[in-house]
Amino acid sequence: MKDYFYDLIPAEEREQLPYIPTVPEFMEWIEKKYADLPAESDMATTYTYKQMCDRIARRRTTIANLGLQKGAKIAIFERNGFDAFELFLAVTSAGMVAINLPAQLPAPAVVGSCKRFDVEAIFVRDEFKPLCEGLEAMGVKVLASNTMADTPTAVTPVDKEDTAAIFFTGGTTGAPKGAVLPHRALMRGSFNGCFMPGSVIGNQRYIAILPLSHVFGLIRTMMSAFYTGALLFTCEDMKATIGKIPMIKPTCLVIVPGICDILNGLCKMYGPQFLGGQLKTIISGAANVPPRLIAEFDKMGIGLLGGYGLTESANLTSGNVDVKTHPTSVGKIYTGQETKVVDGELWIKGDNIFTGYYKDEANTKAALTEDGWLRTGDLVRFDEDGYLYIVGRIKNIIILPNGENVSPEAIEEPFYASNFVKDAIVKEDQLNGQPCIAIEILPQVQAFGEKPWEEIEAYMNQLVADINATLPTTHRISKVTVRKEDFKRTGAMKVSRN
Repeated sequence: MKDYFYDLIPAEEREQLPYIPTVPEFMEWIEKKYADLPAESDMATTYTYKQMCDRIARRRTTIANLGLQKGAKIAIFERNGFDAFELFLAVTSAGMVAINLPAQLPAPAVVGSCKRFDVEAIFVRDEFKPLCEGLEAMGVKVLASNTMADTPTAVTPVDKEDTAAIFFTGGTTGAPKGAVLPHRALMRGSFNGCFMPGSVIGNQRYIAILPLSHVFGLIRTMMSAFYTGALLFTCEDMKATIGKIPMIKPTCLVIVPGICDILNGLCKMYGPQFLGGQLKTIISGAANVPPRLIAEFDKMGIGLLGGYGLTESANLTSGNVDVKTHPTSVGKIYTGQETKVVDGELWIKGDNIFTGYYKDEANTKAALTEDGWLRTGDLVRFDEDGYLYIVGRIKNIIILPNGENVSPEAIEEPFYASNFVKDAIVKEDQLNGQPCIAIEILPQVQAFGEKPWEEIEAYMNQLVADINATLPTTHRISKVTVRKEDFKRTGAMKVSRN
């Protein structure tokens, strides 16, 4: 039977990639299957899968010696290096619940997060230890993240419904919540991430650029890389690591559009060889992938593939390998999910769906129906060929004085088609004391060459006028701000709507 995703890779490789529902089973499987292949590297030291799994087993001993009950919450406060990779897999394969803390958290947020999620132990990078003062007084066991016992401990069997990890989520608006992912969801997302055009087993090179505290970085980069026997390079300093791309020679990068823009600019400065000469695929998500970037990377022989997912759906809900013919679509739904559109909103059901927000019954009930459907909050449409398009977010809807609803994302979409626009946000505002639709535009300044700012502003205002002419009068933009400074962004580099 044909399948949009499974048919992307050779049939013999598809037969070698089973869906493994728990992390402990996954650890035993990769150690046996990929034993002698290189697994992780910081460019100075490289460990094979056998060596990595042994190091993880020794970390499990450290965890076992803490004397915690199965299912205890253990935080990891690290940058994207060996310790971060191995600790997440050690915690989840020891029957505990992993919580990756964002590296940028200030001290009060570290303490608050540990209290909020009932953390019983935390592994901390040396540079972050000053941010953890007071945790031991709260009863939290604080350990150095490089702690490793001399002897190994076997994995702890778990049920696929047991909690594997808790991820911070809040999107671009609102206070962060703790999304609880059971093993089945974490591993289904990781399995979905295995599928991209061409051979994937044992011949891919990734870089862990995105923070592992973000579900996209953890699942689609780290977990999917290890699922396919890839070599994963550390990234403890994003700027320094990007400079090493010519030496690392990645074959696949998992990044967000903002980083795509940076890499595109570097290629224009230093030539396509800056990317190492072996890069074939970029998986980009967490925000709109502008068609202009798809075209730019296509010129270099690199497929910039977009997709769609939520923390609550273990990140990977849909993917698009047909970006040339459907550049504004987020692709087709991954196998194994049910979907339906209810009053314009996408609902999803499947074993990739989370179990709720930690100790947050009200938000859990708002997101999950009693029979297991996730209300995504995203307004969507499907075309006749099954390609999914995101129309907007319910919570971003602008209600006009006449009661009509306007999706800001729908108005933003044509701006992203312009090679001269980097980012744009449409929102409700006031003009002469009356409510109006406003836009803030961040120009792609490099595209204007040496033109003065006045001409850039004039161009943007004319672009707004041109797009307004295509919109109903009630949906037209009345207030324009052309930004010189970047937008405030989330940890995933999405533009914050706050």
